[in-house]
Amino acid sequence: MSFISLGISESLVTALEHDNITTPYPIQTEVIPAILSNNDILGIAKTGSGKTLSYVLPILMHLQKKEVLKNRQIQVLVMVPTRELAAQVNSVFSQYIHQTALDLKTLAVFGGTSINSQMMVMRNLSILVATPGRLLELISLHAVHLSSLEIVVIDEADKMLTVGFEQEMDQIFAQIPKQRQNLLFSATLNEQIQSLEKVLLHDPVVIKIEEEDASFDLIQQSVYCIAEEKKGPLLRHLIKSQNMKQVLIFTSSVARADRVAEKLQKNGIDAESIHSRKSQGARTDLLRAFKQGNLRVLVTTDLLARGIDIESLPFVINYELPRSPINFIHRIGRTGRAGNSGEAITLINPSEETHFKVIEKKMKKKVTRIPWKGTDLVNA
Repeated sequence: MSFISLGISESLVTALEHDNITTPYPIQTEVIPAILSNNDILGIAKTGSGKTLSYVLPILMHLQKKEVLKNRQIQVLVMVPTRELAAQVNSVFSQYIHQTALDLKTLAVFGGTSINSQMMVMRNLSILVATPGRLLELISLHAVHLSSLEIVVIDEADKMLTVGFEQEMDQIFAQIPKQRQNLLFSATLNEQIQSLEKVLLHDPVVIKIEEEDASFDLIQQSVYCIAEEKKGPLLRHLIKSQNMKQVLIFTSSVARADRVAEKLQKNGIDAESIHSRKSQGARTDLLRAFKQGNLRVLVTTDLLARGIDIESLPFVINYELPRSPINFIHRIGRTGRAGNSGEAITLINPSEETHFKVIEKKMKKKVTRIPWKGTDLVNA
């Protein structure tokens, strides 16, 4: 199967080949033709499955045949739960618009940045990627109009509902045309998603990419069971002894993320924390530095469990366990992506053993425990 056979234009295929993308992922194979046939879509697939390109490519195919609308009217709206995902999706649109020289304009809008600067660049816009709150602000200020929308995408719908965007989404859907193409994507299919499907989608094509046990094959997992007070020294020992160059560390709170990053810095390890209390500008700069390999360690909360996409991220470390097994899966899913292997290391104290067994049951995978006596931690 090739992108050409799916109906993607030669110019876009050339751009994909420039990025060494030649073979469609399973979700792309099924979603792209369905979107090009103007069907509503319910796509269920885990993060890292190639979902974003599955809708970006056919949307660009659709728009290249259209005239750009005036008077702050947009043709495509993509709604996402986080700032990081908004920026990431927008960057994919921008990349392929630029590489194919399409006369299209895309923009990401979200809170935490100046709304005035966003309002100034809303004219002649074809694609808007937005978080719901900021979108409603822009609508109230008449900075954007939704009456001419042709395609609406809800990406990571399960996350949108989890973080409480239901009311905002209801307000937005009350203002958009009934005649439109709806594309709904989620990592999971639950009662909330099924309720949303019934309200939004018309005779949708349902595409579910099953998560097989083998989906963890590219991720080498290990667990260190160690006293809580020794987690810090062990973390530093692992980073130094394995000469880790690009490490994403997850903690359970903003305060802990700051403390872990500060302790790493004091021990000569280049590290920064990134979380919701950082300004959007700071978060963007830190993500860019980390992706480009200019920052060795990034410490975060579950904010980035689905908000960062690095194809070849080599290491993920769970300094603390998340409450939800699903969040654990999203965390380690930052590595072992796009055919690249990765390593996920988890540090647990004895009291967390029972909770980790619940996570193992959800993964359907038993993770190797590494006994640790702490003899190598004296100078860590």
